[in-house]
Amino acid sequence: MGNHPRCTWNIRELFLKAVLAVALMGTMYAPLWSHPQKAQSPSAQSPTPDWQAAAGGKMAFDVASVKQNTTAPSPSTVNSNVPMGPGDYYSPTGGLFTATNIALFSYITFAYKLMANQAQILRAEVPKWVLSDRFDIQARAEGNPTKDQMRLMMQSLLADRFKLVIHTETRQLPVLALVQLKPGKIGPQIQAHLNDTACSSLPDSSLVSGSTPATAAGGFPITCGGIQPMRPSVPGHMRMGARNVTMALIASTLPVSNVLDRPVLDRTGLSGTFDFVLEWTPQTNDLVPPGLTVQPDEGGPTFLEALQDQLGLKLVSQTGPVDVFVVDHIEQPLQN
Repeated sequence: MGNHPRCTWNIRELFLKAVLAVALMGTMYAPLWSHPQKAQSPSAQSPTPDWQAAAGGKMAFDVASVKQNTTAPSPSTVNSNVPMGPGDYYSPTGGLFTATNIALFSYITFAYKLMANQAQILRAEVPKWVLSDRFDIQARAEGNPTKDQMRLMMQSLLADRFKLVIHTETRQLPVLALVQLKPGKIGPQIQAHLNDTACSSLPDSSLVSGSTPATAAGGFPITCGGIQPMRPSVPGHMRMGARNVTMALIASTLPVSNVLDRPVLDRTGLSGTFDFVLEWTPQTNDLVPPGLTVQPDEGGPTFLEALQDQLGLKLVSQTGPVDVFVVDHIEQPLQN
């Protein structure tokens, strides 16, 4: 293999910088914004997602405070008591939601449970201040709401404080279809999830504590329901994994590599949930967090090679339907 850069960050740096990435994006400010209509983009209105109906429909926090935070984002200033990714892992908080120094864009992706490929499209269309302006949100609800119910409450808060109006469309776009490399066969680092195996609902705290991570049999993460960064087996590699996740969630998360410039859709035909681990060597066009040293590396699979060899999957260029989120209107909030 040719020379590739070896990124010398450790998994703690990688995880924390991923948290900060959204907060650091963009520098422009706009006090008010309405989305122009795109007549040239054929679209169909999408129905309400099943998860919203299952969670109980529209609901709101009992009390909430929103304050802009102008502190420079850092590992010590950016935090949330609720995991804000699309995964399901979550430890009930007794109705408390508290987040500090988080970009507005992250609150939006949390509220609407956007997959990585959906966020990738929306990021290119929102005003820059949505990516750069950061806020502290403290909110509380009665009872012990689920993570999806917290999402619905956040939708109401964003509509109230930011005047957010958002809708979904189904557009025909260039996509990458995730398919099996050989029909009926998957790779050595992915397996069907066994329902009788123990699962944790909490994110792996070792990712930020620097301790040795707990893993399930086969080296998979101990946490179920969401895809997580993992400590690589070789310095300079990147690694991620999950347990008890659908192939659709795996597909939507693959744009983590800048090699992929289009949404990824699940076309494997594989139902049920899976456990997997994927490890690869970052390439010159992969995301390299600022301020980290890059050194030549002679070995290791590329992202696409790892996808084939480790998971038995490949990507095929197609045109297909993509559920796109469109922000019609958003404003700066009134401070309270």
